[in-house]
Amino acid sequence: QVQLVESGGGLAQAGGSLRLSCAASGRTFSSTTMGWFRQAPGKEREFVGAITWIGGSTYYADSVKGRFTISRDNTKNTMYLQMNNLKPEDTAVYYCAEGSFLTTVAGRYDYWGQGTQVTVTS
Repeated sequence: QVQLVESGGGLAQAGGSLRLSCAASGRTFSSTTMGWFRQAPGKEREFVGAITWIGGSTYYADSVKGRFTISRDNTKNTMYLQMNNLKPEDTAVYYCAEGSFLTTVAGRYDYWGQGTQVTVTS
């Protein structure tokens, strides 16, 4: 059973930075992609970005492109989300997810973490 545990959320000021981590355990060979999503109160879960375990190909939502960077450490089975130049609209619960292929659709991911809160003040 795949388990994903996020960490690193917290409070930041606009223009500041935070780094989130997602530690994966119990991965299977079919789990090739990990993604980050976020959900603000009253809004639908939104794709942030994703990375493939092999090759490290990345894809980002336009809203975070140039500000957020996804990376992974295969030796630690851990994915990271470096968030720079944070904006108040980045405030949300951030989730990591694991799936079989790179997609922006939340429903296509098989496993999810519990989420970590990110709050950005102006």
